[in-house]
Amino acid sequence: MQHYKRFVLPLFLIRNLMERGLQMTKNPNAIVHEDIVHMANQPFDWNKLENTTVLVTGASGFLATYIVELLLYLSAYEKKNITVLALVRDKAKAQRRFKHHGTRKDLVFLAQDVCTPLDAGSLGPVDYIIHAASQASPKFYGSDPVGTILPNVLGTQHLLTLAQEKASRALLFVSSGEVYGNLQSHQIPNTETEFGYLDPMDVRSCYGEAKRMGENLCVSSWRQYCIPVKIVRPFHTYGPGMDLNDGRVFADFVADIVSDRDIVMKSDGKNTRAFCYIADAVLGFFAVLLKGDDGEAYNIGSERETSILALAEMLVTIFPEKNLCVVRHDVCSPAGYVGTKISRTCPDISKSKQIGWMPRVDIREGFTRTIRSYLMP
Repeated sequence: MQHYKRFVLPLFLIRNLMERGLQMTKNPNAIVHEDIVHMANQPFDWNKLENTTVLVTGASGFLATYIVELLLYLSAYEKKNITVLALVRDKAKAQRRFKHHGTRKDLVFLAQDVCTPLDAGSLGPVDYIIHAASQASPKFYGSDPVGTILPNVLGTQHLLTLAQEKASRALLFVSSGEVYGNLQSHQIPNTETEFGYLDPMDVRSCYGEAKRMGENLCVSSWRQYCIPVKIVRPFHTYGPGMDLNDGRVFADFVADIVSDRDIVMKSDGKNTRAFCYIADAVLGFFAVLLKGDDGEAYNIGSERETSILALAEMLVTIFPEKNLCVVRHDVCSPAGYVGTKISRTCPDISKSKQIGWMPRVDIREGFTRTIRSYLMP
């Protein structure tokens, strides 16, 4: 990632923002703010978002927070005049998460479950829809599998209906690399057309199967009703703002480093994953939204595989002054957590490269930034 430049707002732009009722705010976390500025400075055709209204579901979630922050930055500092409709279940929580934006007129909270149809008549124009509302943490797959399924199926259907009513320019469905199931070694890295076994009778499949059905609803609506849909399949995205208690191994490891604890392995660590930094992933989402083809899916992730053990061993070296180490010891998973049987994942991102996207942040830099974001006051 390039070095970040100090951001100074010209006086004429300050006056312009004040006249439009936009607050001149930045994210209080310096790492997040640097990421947002970096993303906004990429050579994307941001003009396609000018004078538009963007509905973002699950807006206070991990991935969606960065999406909202980028849109608000483009609206204010790049003068794109974007109105963000932030759909959230817990309005108070969302207001706390975005409190540094105060009462900006271009950020509107819609408090309801995505599984309930939106009142289209009260919304006005909706030019783009980014559907990122979903329970992505494995701790919910055992404790709330139905609640994991419905936002991706019922919620997706409601949003497709809205997109049709509003003649939206595009609906972006944030799917997952889990739709691929358990692939064979010769299929990895996998393209967007290679799939493995996913057992519908295994409760752990609630997430992958729901994403598959959400994708099929999208592409079926595109074919039958000409609703412009696009799909992204992110792989193991990490970064500032992720829930350190969500049960995923990389979140557990970051929590250990932040809390000055040795990393205790719960397996032999041989499974491999391709980890992608959140700023890279979100740029991938916008590349697909702005340049991807309708009715198509795109892998968004890193091309580099890293074993769980190698990740743990790397993380304890980032802050040597903490004097932490990796401890190999079997520990039972927490209640409700349903582990995966997939031993290896890595996407082929050739298709995303064709529309001008590829990840830039290497794993060490990304996790260093992530950990530092949690250590900031």
